Order: sequence, then structure tokens, then C-alpha cells
Amino acid sequence: MATAALEHVNISVTDGERTARLIEELTGWHRRWEGPSLDNGRSIHLGTGTAYVAIHTSPRVKGGFAKSVPMNHIGIAVSDLAAAEAVVAAAGLRSFNHSDYNPGPRSFYFLDWDGIEWEIVCYQ
Repeated sequence: MATAALEHVNISVTDGERTARLIEELTGWHRRWEGPSLDNGRSIHLGTGTAYVAIHTSPRVKGGFAKSVPMNHIGIAVSDLAAAEAVVAAAGLRSFNHSDYNPGPRSFYFLDWDGIEWEIVCYQ
């Protein structure tokens, strides 16, 4: 069987620029592409040379998504958990469920403005 890697995830949000700026600050990822997309919308592809998050918005996206319907969360690994948490706080968002698995990573979660749950993980 061939080895596989996650290439991208595509999410819908009410304000693509706002979400992209937050993820850029958390990760240092770059905008691989941005432009018009489905349903008179706009998409921003934010990531690395091999993987990205497609951030889509359009008039049909209303927000208010219920937690875990249909997605539980998106996990992002960072090198500095405290700096990432400061970015989340500066954006006016609240972190929760801090954990320190032994011997695994330290992490926290937050809900963005649309109710999408993100897990921020640090393996150092």
C-alpha cells in the first residue's frame, strides 16, 4: 500500500480574511492561492508547500455551526504553545481543555467565531 498524507481540509466560515489572519499568526503559513470560488464565494488556501487549509466563504455560509457536527476539530502542531495561546487570546477567543499527555504533546482547544473547534498541539 502507498504511503499517504493529508493534503488539505476545506472549511466554510463567515469571514475568510479574519480566519486566515488568525491561522497565519498561529502558524506562519503562507497564502498559496486565493480567489473567487463556488457560490459567488472566495477561498484562501493557507499552508505549506505540501498541505493547506482551504478557507471558503460565500453568501450561503451563515455560521453558528454546532460543535462536532459534522467535524470534531482541526489539529495544528506549533513549536511554541504559549505564543499560540497569546495569539488566540489577542483575537478575543477563549482557550480551554488544556492538557499535557505523558509522554505525548501539550495542547489546548479554542472555538473560532463560527464555532469551529481547533486543537493546538506542541510536541516539544
